[in-house]
Amino acid sequence: MHETDMTKALLITVKDWWEEQPNRPKIARVHLTVGQFTCVEPASLEFAFAAQTRNTFLEGAVLQIQETPLIAFCHTCQQDYRPEIGIQYACPTCNAPMDDIRSGRELKIDRIEYAETEILQA
Repeated sequence: MHETDMTKALLITVKDWWEEQPNRPKIARVHLTVGQFTCVEPASLEFAFAAQTRNTFLEGAVLQIQETPLIAFCHTCQQDYRPEIGIQYACPTCNAPMDDIRSGRELKIDRIEYAETEILQA
């Protein structure tokens, strides 16, 4: 389950950033973009995130995952196409092998959302 190791790397990255912030805000959500061709299972990643953030500065934060489809470009046909992962990677029109991936390999932090802070009135 490489999602566990990926989550550890994610937490280190977010913690390094968070520790550099002057006010160290409470984090409500971490938004990720995950491509279909990374072979990352979003549900497993969410589970690992929830388990690994217990009793940390990220406890209670939600991992929001946006998946991007696998899209390839065929230089022979001059068109984009969507390969079927694990079944057919070649161009469906001319059967040329997939050699130009346009999307689907992303694995990045898009943004971090802060929790709203309560305003105390005297």
